[in-house]
Amino acid sequence: MKKILFNTSESASPLLLRIFLALVIFPHGAQKLLGWFGGFGYTGTMSYFTDHVGLPYVIGFLIILLESIGAILLLTGFATRFLAGFFLVLAVGIIVTSHWENGFFMNWYGNQAGEGYEYFLLWIGMALALVYSGAGRYSFDRLLSR
Repeated sequence: MKKILFNTSESASPLLLRIFLALVIFPHGAQKLLGWFGGFGYTGTMSYFTDHVGLPYVIGFLIILLESIGAILLLTGFATRFLAGFFLVLAVGIIVTSHWENGFFMNWYGNQAGEGYEYFLLWIGMALALVYSGAGRYSFDRLLSR
């Protein structure tokens, strides 16, 4: 099990994927957990998740942890395959629950009801590549796999 979870190569490609995926996801987690970047913080986000979206409290809590703490762990390359798998599931869930009806494209000109799902397809592609490759160079996974 340890080999499956932590095994990785010395390649720089997964390092770049980890850095950029974490940099994209972390601000969303910081909005939800800490209220940074114009977010509503933990209480406001949990209220939105449970009262408006209808998610169970535990699912909302796990989403907040994944997008904040999970993004930091991804950046460091710890349990990359595991985290990338959860990021993959989260992105699919976001598309299905709130972006599918808005079509493919992002709302560049403000003429759609909401944002499309093209952004999340990139997120899914990056997460799939990390599930396949592992963390790569300069990662805790690399240290733990030795």
